[in-house]
Amino acid sequence: MKGQKRPKKTILGLTGSFGSGKSTVAAIFKSYGAKIIDADKISHSIISPGSKTYKKIVATFGPSILRKDRRINRDKLAKIAFSDKVLLKSLNKILHPEIIRIIKKKLRTLSSKIIVLDAPLLIETGLTKLADKIIVVKIKRNQQLKRIQKKTFLGPADILKRIRFQLPLSKKIRLADFIIDNSGTIEKTKNQAAQIRRLLWKS
Repeated sequence: MKGQKRPKKTILGLTGSFGSGKSTVAAIFKSYGAKIIDADKISHSIISPGSKTYKKIVATFGPSILRKDRRINRDKLAKIAFSDKVLLKSLNKILHPEIIRIIKKKLRTLSSKIIVLDAPLLIETGLTKLADKIIVVKIKRNQQLKRIQKKTFLGPADILKRIRFQLPLSKKIRLADFIIDNSGTIEKTKNQAAQIRRLLWKS
């Protein structure tokens, strides 16, 4: 109907430290009916062979990062990038503009009342400007290390290196509207998410 106002969207910026459990929290919000924009999935999708981003990465880091099928070996690329701040900055300079462009496009086109922007570098990349509320997921360091080691082949030294390259969790927490402690059981995490739901879904 012409002139009819579109329903207001509430955009929740979801972030945390490496391995804190953002995906778990995002899945909980999805079960409430929220639409999820996953920055990591976007990052994976834009490096397919032949894309502009793919060509820039290969030109910067060399063909040694490629698998036999010519796809980028993400684990190998990450290991190289996280070995040096300059290299990591170069990779981010290639990836972030395209990721942000796609995120903005999705935010314009999605019609859900609640949209969750799941982005590990939400604060570092300035994506907080797009969010109405910021949710930070935290976890105890020993649990964080255990969870990452279960999901990856990274050793403790490599995990800590990656964590240190991110903005300290304490600084992220200071910018948060809501904090979810994912150190306990999944039920405790769900209860915290439910509290946020009660506050935001009713508005």
